[in-house]
Amino acid sequence: MRRTIDTRIKHALNADFIEKSDDITTAAEQQLTQYFMAERRHFDIPLRMVGNDFQQSVWQTLTSIPYGGTATYDDLAKHLPAKYTTQNIHHANGANALAIIVPCHRILDISGSLVGYGGGLSLKKRLLDLEHNLFNPL
Repeated sequence: MRRTIDTRIKHALNADFIEKSDDITTAAEQQLTQYFMAERRHFDIPLRMVGNDFQQSVWQTLTSIPYGGTATYDDLAKHLPAKYTTQNIHHANGANALAIIVPCHRILDISGSLVGYGGGLSLKKRLLDLEHNLFNPL
């Protein structure tokens, strides 16, 4: 879904992307590598999330789900204004441009089943398995 998300961000910022290396992208690469090596649970790079107020609130709530934890769309809804449905939350979750750093992979359906992940359900399962790996506790 990268192309769709990139297009949305470019339009919102009225800008184009220039991919280059700088201190922030270098730190992001290092922190993601540490995450995949099960050496990092939290990211501390500066983020600029591009979305409406509702999307921002969903993404902020996602960052509160602890490493190794999961939540459901209904759990997220408890932290948001009542006028929003789980379907609204699902769409906001899908518009997250910083997957893994903003951990949308930790969201399950009400029954605890894996649902909806832009990278595919097999990748979502692998990310959750990584975070539950008892052989590499941090």
